[in-house]
Amino acid sequence: MKRKLGALEKVDADLTNLQYKVRRDPSSYYDDHQQQYVQYETQRDLLLQNPSTGDDTGIVRLGDLIDFLAHTADCFPKSNTQFPNDLIQILSQHHDELQPDLRDKIVADLVLLRNKDIIDSTVLLNTLFPILVSTSSKTLRALLFQKIISDLRSSNAKATNHRLNRTIQTVLFNLLTSDRETTKGLWAVKITRELWKRQIWTDAKAVDIMKEACLSDNEKVMSGGTRFFLGGDKEREEAAEEDSDSDEGIDMNKLRHQAGINKKTKKKGRELKKAAATVKRKERKKSAPHPLNFSALHLLHDPQGFAETLFTKHVQNSKSKISLESKLLVLQLVSRLIGLHRLTVISLYSYLLKHLTPRQNSVTTFLAILAQATHSLVPPDVLEPLIQKIANEFVSEASASEVAAAGLNAIREVCARQPLAMNDTLLQDLVMYRKSKDKGVQMAARGLLSLYREVGAELLKKRDRGKDASIALRAGDLSDRRYGLEATGEIEGIDLLEQWKEEERRKKREAAGLPADAGTDEEVEEEDEAADWKNWDVESDDSDSSTGWINVESDGEDIILSDSDDEKDDKDKKPAAKKAKLSSEAPSSTHESTPNPATEPKPLSKLLTTTILTPADLKRLRELQTTSAISSHLPSSRRGATNPSLAARHTDDPITASTIEAAALLGKKSTKEEKIAMAKGDRDTKHSSTTAIRKAKKEAEGKSTTNKEKARKKNFLMTLGKAKGKSKRSLGDVRKALRGHVERGKRGGRRGNIG
Repeated sequence: MKRKLGALEKVDADLTNLQYKVRRDPSSYYDDHQQQYVQYETQRDLLLQNPSTGDDTGIVRLGDLIDFLAHTADCFPKSNTQFPNDLIQILSQHHDELQPDLRDKIVADLVLLRNKDIIDSTVLLNTLFPILVSTSSKTLRALLFQKIISDLRSSNAKATNHRLNRTIQTVLFNLLTSDRETTKGLWAVKITRELWKRQIWTDAKAVDIMKEACLSDNEKVMSGGTRFFLGGDKEREEAAEEDSDSDEGIDMNKLRHQAGINKKTKKKGRELKKAAATVKRKERKKSAPHPLNFSALHLLHDPQGFAETLFTKHVQNSKSKISLESKLLVLQLVSRLIGLHRLTVISLYSYLLKHLTPRQNSVTTFLAILAQATHSLVPPDVLEPLIQKIANEFVSEASASEVAAAGLNAIREVCARQPLAMNDTLLQDLVMYRKSKDKGVQMAARGLLSLYREVGAELLKKRDRGKDASIALRAGDLSDRRYGLEATGEIEGIDLLEQWKEEERRKKREAAGLPADAGTDEEVEEEDEAADWKNWDVESDDSDSSTGWINVESDGEDIILSDSDDEKDDKDKKPAAKKAKLSSEAPSSTHESTPNPATEPKPLSKLLTTTILTPADLKRLRELQTTSAISSHLPSSRRGATNPSLAARHTDDPITASTIEAAALLGKKSTKEEKIAMAKGDRDTKHSSTTAIRKAKKEAEGKSTTNKEKARKKNFLMTLGKAKGKSKRSLGDVRKALRGHVERGKRGGRRGNIG
């Protein structure tokens, strides 16, 4: 046996040496190459007679010959025309019978032939994909999947290979549509999801493949397609962030420091130049504009038909035997489509009605699905029974605090998207839970109260409306909401720009000594417009940098929700009632002569109808939009008009069960184990001081320590004699030492480096 192994090793070494010689001078070693090809044909015929042979010597010899011919195939293209077809035939017909080592070597050599452009990607992928679907070997499936993804990535590296992509996408689509019962379509799901994550396939054809996967009869294939639509875009964003983080792996400061203190060699110089070029290339790639990547949910051709088919086939169908987890995935996707595209699937709400009970498994997920499937075009009479059942089943004195908080939070999420689904009687009952002793229930009820102070203050009692809502109702600024009424489209933030321009004109008039409340002269407007057009170059790249401060409104005037009105005595209420009566009588006289703004349509902005926005105006508009967006997240932004972001808050991000359970967690007390785990999670495994952290950072950057830091580490016994000598010195010795120190400093040290 040892002799056989020794002979095989010698033959392998000879083939490696011959391969090196053939590649250097093909014409001189043509005869030697042909001799090896004849031996390969002999070993191939022996293998085809008995593919499952156990002769290790023949298999190793055949593997070495295949490897030799694959590496030298490009040197003799006319003589090796049949060689790739032989490998494809052996692998396609006998992949289950071949030895694993020989099988893996054939796959690797086929990929090598593809890299040498002897065969194209279409031939390779059409060979590997049927084997991937049909083989029973787990290791072979993993190898083939890796090779397929790698080949598609390399084929689309320099430019998108549309022809190859269409061919493979058609193969995957036909695989899903031809066989909906088995798990073969799972490989189409895995390949498409991986290529979508790596941003190789970003077109509608890939989305159609996953759409067919969602409609498959096999539960695994269906779950894979559904999870893609629910989380594929997030995976793509995370992968892009990881790639951008990996670009920062080269530390140029460390390389320059090491090149300065270490021995200078040509190798280190080349490494430094290569690293510098890599960094510049990465930075250039970062600053390059990225192509627009649409979400998979936006690339669907017929979302209405897809949502109805998905819900009817997997949820309403009594013959469907999928598990509750898979059914929840389907419902989440259907509700996501309804909320995003504002679809109408009325049968979904009647299905959810029987599952809205605290005894239902994963009931918070059902509540999140209901909230996500609600939008302004859903009829209110369809949602009223659902809200009434949530209030009856979840929100009651007999319910647990977590259950009541989840129910109130779910009602708030639904009403934020369709406020017309609530009636005044139920709302007044739910708002009373703001006096609950449980913090979670209290905050959930206050959130519902704050919502209707903005979107439906007329449904609340006068004492619950708050100051701003009461003034707006009295002045007629809040109009009644109607079903299906949409706001007229205009430029977002144009009112802010108009207000800013008016303020600037007022300041100029005051500076010129003119009355501030007078009308604006045409000459002043023309001068302002001319000045704006002179500043057209503000659109340069420097203006986009966010290095300046943004003025944000102060939080000092936040609305404090208080129940003091309910706790006051009748004596305290009488003066307040008189003040309210006086305040209501005061503006009544002024509004008799002026029209009610609630009855008239809101006029368009003057800037949109009379002027052309200059580049300076557009720059200022972006700044005002940014300031307004930041201000909208502050508590003080709850004052005044309706916040339009309430209904569209989860347009891009889905609602989950954690969103519904958030209010219940406020009143929940953490156990001792949870507190310990939380404390350990915020702490590093090893405690380090600030000095130690700074030192470790310097060592990681390749920097050394100072002489003073080195002196601190010196052995105490080595410094003891010096310390004793210093303590026994006389004043004359001290004077001599100091004088010598000053003189050495003047001449540049002991060696006298200066001069």
